[in-house]
Amino acid sequence: MTTRNYVIDEMISAKAIAARVEALAKEISNHYAGTDKLVVVGLLRGSFIFIADLVRELDLPVEVDFLEVSSYGNSTESSREVRILKDLRGEIEGRDVLVVEDIVDTGYTLKHVLEILATRHPKRIEVCALLDKPSRRETSVKARWIGFEIPDKFVVGYGVDYAQRNRNLDHIGAVRFTD
Repeated sequence: MTTRNYVIDEMISAKAIAARVEALAKEISNHYAGTDKLVVVGLLRGSFIFIADLVRELDLPVEVDFLEVSSYGNSTESSREVRILKDLRGEIEGRDVLVVEDIVDTGYTLKHVLEILATRHPKRIEVCALLDKPSRRETSVKARWIGFEIPDKFVVGYGVDYAQRNRNLDHIGAVRFTD
């Protein structure tokens, strides 16, 4: 598949992201104060930059693990068919778990992931999402912590991609198609 022609308009600056990540980490550290170890589960691939920055700011003992899921492929729309491409390596039974997501859109991916993880009997499980598009939600799933609420625009940067491109941008940008 070839990608369409597009330009990227900056939506959230690198400076704003850094400040918000620091604030989120403080809230999460306070919430999980006293835990013996927080298992931070990053949803690959879009959350990898966010999770790296977030865990460096957490004032908690953490273990990091990853789950890779796919529902977009090279499209700008969710297929609503969630596929597990890489499972967790560690156990989460009886543990405090924080799922870190890049963006909550329709909610299907996150809902599916939470259902899977719940069958593994964590002590408690919460979600932190960098971006939230509530206008697109088709499920009742919610993140406890949200970096930024955004309008219904297709975005890239800070780990979020379009057809595996633009993950390396230090900011979040709105994609504007030119063809």
